Amino acid sequence: MVRRSSEFLNTNGLDLCVHRFRDDHARPTGLTLLLLHGFLDAGSTWDLVAEPLARAGHDVVAPDLRGFGRSARVGAGSYYYFPDYIADVAALVDALAPARLGVVGHSMGGAVAVYYAGACPGRVERLALLEGMGPPASGPEVAVARVEAWLRQMAELDRAPRKLSSMQDAIARLVANHPRVPRDVLATRAPLLTREEPDGGLAWAYDPMHRTTSPLLFQVEAFMTFLERIACPTLLVSGGPTGWHPEDEAERVARLKRAEHVELPEAGHMMHWSAAAELAERLGDFFAAGGDAGDAAGQGIRRGARGAGGAGAAAAANGTGSLEDGNKRA
Repeated sequence: MVRRSSEFLNTNGLDLCVHRFRDDHARPTGLTLLLLHGFLDAGSTWDLVAEPLARAGHDVVAPDLRGFGRSARVGAGSYYYFPDYIADVAALVDALAPARLGVVGHSMGGAVAVYYAGACPGRVERLALLEGMGPPASGPEVAVARVEAWLRQMAELDRAPRKLSSMQDAIARLVANHPRVPRDVLATRAPLLTREEPDGGLAWAYDPMHRTTSPLLFQVEAFMTFLERIACPTLLVSGGPTGWHPEDEAERVARLKRAEHVELPEAGHMMHWSAAAELAERLGDFFAAGGDAGDAAGQGIRRGARGAGGAGAAAAANGTGSLEDGNKRA
């Protein structure tokens, strides 16, 4: 029986909610698995994948990143700059993973994982990126426009929670945004992505500031230097042709020294919801292969790179989006 719990850890001045999954009857592997969610998502929605991994004996932790889920929002005058997420992950790793560490990152969480694993290559034993190879490249020609948009949006920003008329309203919006995910699954996601307001109303749990355009460019050349620094075996999981694939994906993948690729062709981008059982099985096999020091020699890991695919559909404006818009990933 998997035991689920949540706790708050003060991390870089913010209380971050961390969801933990453990099976006290499983033989411990000694590996802590850190699961990092994507944009407008929350750590709690990893449950369908986290529970099978916990039953395999791993200590599974899934934080709500700052400003998402139950974690604290930044204060007035602050912003969600991408290095903040990386600093939070570094602090959480120090607090929660005293020994062996595996990291799973989905979408925006994958980019966070790349930066962390590249900056701390000796700390990560195995890394899994679920369509987490970063947003589209953005050149200097859009720099001024991004800052102009950011200034305008911040001046007009209302940080009051985005209200919903009911839980059924939340489910309907998720269905519209995630047509590949069964409705009954989305009905279990909606309570995890919303919160009850003091007045009794219902609202999305994320800070509306996340929807503003970041003034910072995504520097793909710099991102690829982090990919080159990653020393551990890396599993790349694709959701198939309807998933998220930057145009230069193959070039990015080629920078990884020890990559293997798995495709879930019908899963789409939100694979941890739409194909949770299959994803958990693939992740379980991958992390089980790293049980001893011999893994460092790269035994059984094949080098691979998949071709670039289509970019997929953009997230809908209402509700929680299925894809990153590039705003918070660089």
